[in-house]
Amino acid sequence: MCRDAQDSHGLSLPRAMLSHSQIKMELPLLYVMILLLNIFDFSSGITYNKGDTEKRFACASQGFPQKNEIIKLYLSSDDLKIQCFFQSEIELTSKEFLSVFTSGGLAPSLGIINSTYTGIFHFNLTLFSDRVYWLIDIPRENITKNTDIAAVEEWLVRITLQHGLNIYTTEGTLLDSIREPILQWKLGTVMTKNDIGKLYPHVVDLKTTKCPCANDVVLLGFIMNTTLDGVYIGLSFSGFWNYDDTTWYNLTDMVYSQVGEEHTELSMVDMVLTNHFLVILTSLGLFISGDLRYPSSSVLMFSRADFCGFERVDYIKGKLWYNERCFANREHFEVDYVTITFERNRTLSEASSCFYSKEPFLEWLPCLPPISKGMKTLLSTVVTFLVDQEQSSGVYLFHNQVKKTTVSVRILKNNKPRLIQKFPLFLFPSSFSSPVGMIFHPRSHFLYAYGNQVWLSIDGGNTFEFIADFNDDIIKNTYHSFYTSDITFVSRSGKVYLTKAGLGRYSKIGSISDKIFTLYYDHMGFIHKLTPDHFEAGGSLAAFGNSKGIFGQAPDMGFETVLAPQYITLNEMIFYAYVPENEPKESIYTKKFNDIHLGKLIHSRKTGTAYIRKILQHNTPEGFLSSVIAEIIDPFGIEEVHESSCLSSSLSINQAGNFSYKLSLQLQSVTSSFQDSDIEKTVVIPGYSSFLITRILDNENALAIATMPETVPHNMTFLKGSWFLYNFGQRDGRTWNIHSKPCNYWFQQHDDSLSLNVLKYIDLGKSHALKIKVIPNTKGVQTLEIPLLKVVVGNPNLLEVKVEGYFDGTDSYLMEISAASKILRQGSTSLAFIVWGASTECLVTTFVPTLKSSCSYLKSMHHIPSEIIPLEDWISGVHMDSQGFNMIKVLPINYRPPSNMGIAIPLTDNFYHADPSKPIPRNLFHKSKKSGKFKQCANVSTREECNCTNDQKFSHAVAFSDCREKVPRFKFPVTQYPISLKIYSEDGHIPVETPYLVTVTEVNNRENWNLKHTVPENVKKMKDYLESILHAPVYNPLGLNLSIKGSELFHFRVSVVPGVSFCNLGEEFQIYVDEAPLPFPGHTLIALAAAVLLGGLIFIAFMFQIHNIHPWDTCKKLMRTNNVNSTNITAN
Repeated sequence: MCRDAQDSHGLSLPRAMLSHSQIKMELPLLYVMILLLNIFDFSSGITYNKGDTEKRFACASQGFPQKNEIIKLYLSSDDLKIQCFFQSEIELTSKEFLSVFTSGGLAPSLGIINSTYTGIFHFNLTLFSDRVYWLIDIPRENITKNTDIAAVEEWLVRITLQHGLNIYTTEGTLLDSIREPILQWKLGTVMTKNDIGKLYPHVVDLKTTKCPCANDVVLLGFIMNTTLDGVYIGLSFSGFWNYDDTTWYNLTDMVYSQVGEEHTELSMVDMVLTNHFLVILTSLGLFISGDLRYPSSSVLMFSRADFCGFERVDYIKGKLWYNERCFANREHFEVDYVTITFERNRTLSEASSCFYSKEPFLEWLPCLPPISKGMKTLLSTVVTFLVDQEQSSGVYLFHNQVKKTTVSVRILKNNKPRLIQKFPLFLFPSSFSSPVGMIFHPRSHFLYAYGNQVWLSIDGGNTFEFIADFNDDIIKNTYHSFYTSDITFVSRSGKVYLTKAGLGRYSKIGSISDKIFTLYYDHMGFIHKLTPDHFEAGGSLAAFGNSKGIFGQAPDMGFETVLAPQYITLNEMIFYAYVPENEPKESIYTKKFNDIHLGKLIHSRKTGTAYIRKILQHNTPEGFLSSVIAEIIDPFGIEEVHESSCLSSSLSINQAGNFSYKLSLQLQSVTSSFQDSDIEKTVVIPGYSSFLITRILDNENALAIATMPETVPHNMTFLKGSWFLYNFGQRDGRTWNIHSKPCNYWFQQHDDSLSLNVLKYIDLGKSHALKIKVIPNTKGVQTLEIPLLKVVVGNPNLLEVKVEGYFDGTDSYLMEISAASKILRQGSTSLAFIVWGASTECLVTTFVPTLKSSCSYLKSMHHIPSEIIPLEDWISGVHMDSQGFNMIKVLPINYRPPSNMGIAIPLTDNFYHADPSKPIPRNLFHKSKKSGKFKQCANVSTREECNCTNDQKFSHAVAFSDCREKVPRFKFPVTQYPISLKIYSEDGHIPVETPYLVTVTEVNNRENWNLKHTVPENVKKMKDYLESILHAPVYNPLGLNLSIKGSELFHFRVSVVPGVSFCNLGEEFQIYVDEAPLPFPGHTLIALAAAVLLGGLIFIAFMFQIHNIHPWDTCKKLMRTNNVNSTNITAN
């Protein structure tokens, strides 16, 4: 049961491949198809809404994959190992399928996708052993190098039979289980299945909250009655697909440790899981967890927020509000806010009945700013307060004592709302009398206010658009999927409605009879119904792209009344809804068309279908208070003579009252007459008004009301065959119904990204382009020559957005968007591309990319060395140049570069190739002993304990100097070394040139180096200006050359000057200069010593000569004397 999303090729292999002989017969066809698909590139990007494929992959990273299970993969600290088999009805068939694919050179490919990353990996072409599945083994570092605990996106995985062909595409998820914050903790005391079973009779409601970045990580809380105390929460990392996979925790002791054992009637009321914190509202107070990213103990600790004057009776009616946004790769301007509201008016001693806080949620402030003295205000209750992250504003939903509902938007300054309003107050009509709440759709700027009506704002609360009216029913909860843009509304009566984010239409998808339940969307947009003792997932094939899975067949959205059709043209008609004269006023709305019917299909029980294009509300003609304009897709069946014998006669029409008309038959047959069964049928006369029969007077006469009184043919007779009868009545059961229209548009991304929620960074002076294509799939329905896409910018002040849309030759609508930075302000904004005419049955109706005016975490600057040394040579430590010179230097252990005071007196704090267990060389002088500090190796005793990774060992960054063992080696002197720099990002790489100017420093404060560069006239003024501000030399990076006259290690840092990029672009590189001559004063001292020695020898020889001293003769005499003495001693 895995979600499928066909791409533009939309290919399915022949279903005829069943037997061995048939497979052999189909092999040529298979190869021809593969060849054609490789030759012709049908389109770029992925096309959504094309429907399901029949065959699917079953894959698992833990154990053997099971048939018909959703693909849920988990990334641990080990490599990711995945087994996939091809699902088929017969095992033998699956094996033969795999044999065919393998022999044809086909093996599955795995795409790992999130908003900023797409990676493609290929399964082994050779089958694993003799099994029926493929195998892939991906090292963790090939997916992500990070292992720190942080809010990280859950990946979408897309498995296809062959990358580029996209056959049998199957989707699933991949969760990084070692980085997800909430999964690193025990929330409380672990409970057994028996313990949980004892709670069921005491549960009165359920609450869920899910991780903003990984919607499969979700918490379920039990709201208890007063007969049993406690806080009980279940944690799932797989999206509640299996009840037994849920870990249950008892947090009761945690609460009582904060408030004391004497309190009773403890229950959870609400909870919110933010990116980094868990906030739980209980009947005894509000509790906030510690930062989930920094585990300090195995059990999660909580602190209690104090609200003066509020007690249990207030807490049990409290609500938490949260604007769900994923802060993966978090920016400094991204912060979570949580609001708590209490259902009571504030008293004179209370600051507010609404409070908000930003993480770490230590300080809770009143939602309303302090009011100046003398200002008159109408006492209103804050129903909801939300922080709009995109526009940096606070949005209030108020409801006052005179039943007026308003929205107020105020600018945030220093994270506090100002008294001055950003927009004029928006006043809802009096019909919106029971507001319940307000919520932003996740990761978007769509703001919904709901209660007995639903309203949508796409401009941050400035204006609202009416969506739905539920009259005496009230929406109590909303549920959202960021992936599919699904929004589900659940009313107090249990009815369930579905809309899509930003769409102005909605549908009824069913009802729920369970007394205790909640709904939940997982990461891929499958809806789940959760009850205390079991979970039900909407994961069937019918649930693809919508929420029908747990509700069965879609309900009829028709209503109990009679419709009267009226032709406008051959292809268009109006359906009038009949309201009887005696209908009670309070139930008239049940006999009228309303907004739910927009974009739906009217079906006749006989035959025929029409597409509703417009809803009309009116007071005339009499008896018809609403109508719809519909486009005929299939012609509607008319009544036959055997069903209504009156059709065999001519018909005359005469006025019988102010609003009624008498229809009289001109009998041409004894069997022709009006019958009771003709009541509620409609007489249709081409070119004239239609007439709904309301009463039979006798066999020849009937009373009717006209749909268009202005076009009634007074005192005219119509011959047999020139008038018709349509039956849209309900005497023998309603003969018509209304259902959702099948998906009527294909949606295609023309982008390298395969994500529906792409995130793009736009740096200063840069722009980004998007291209979207909408392909009508409207069989039998006219395509209007108006734009099919609506574009909405969440924060129009942040970026300059240009839009161009046009139709191509196939009636497809293309839209190209360019977004460029325009101010020195950082922030994020969502764009929304809404296919406004799409059916709610479509998987994709709204595409919401996020654009950040900020620095991409993937953007970096790199130094391109003049000589590229392969990794294997770095590992071996040997790389010879053309002259046999080894260009790799292995640094001594605990090495420190020389200082300006000499080689033996290092003064830098940076160690290289650090090992705390070994002695530190060059450490004789006092200044050298005071300098030098370990970083990675601090507080450890051996190098192994430094835990240096391979990346750190080869890093040029000074932060990892402890780990650096080998550096590039050059011969003295280094002259005109080119400093070549490139900027790399997700869009590729570019050389560093103007307007990027750079500063260059030596991190160990060494001298004996200089730079040479050229400064064009258009850069000189900027260079001089920046140097006066930065108090450092500024260089043009284009053509920058380095010369070094010193020896040993030089460590340079190149930084881009501020003001040309949101990024702090910097790069470091190292050069070891070897085989240098002795530094000053070595040469001078040696020459001086040699000269003194030579001069001394000459002077001594000269003195010997003057005094007639012959040292050589003296030496000879001494030698003879020694020889004579030796001879005498021997003789004796």
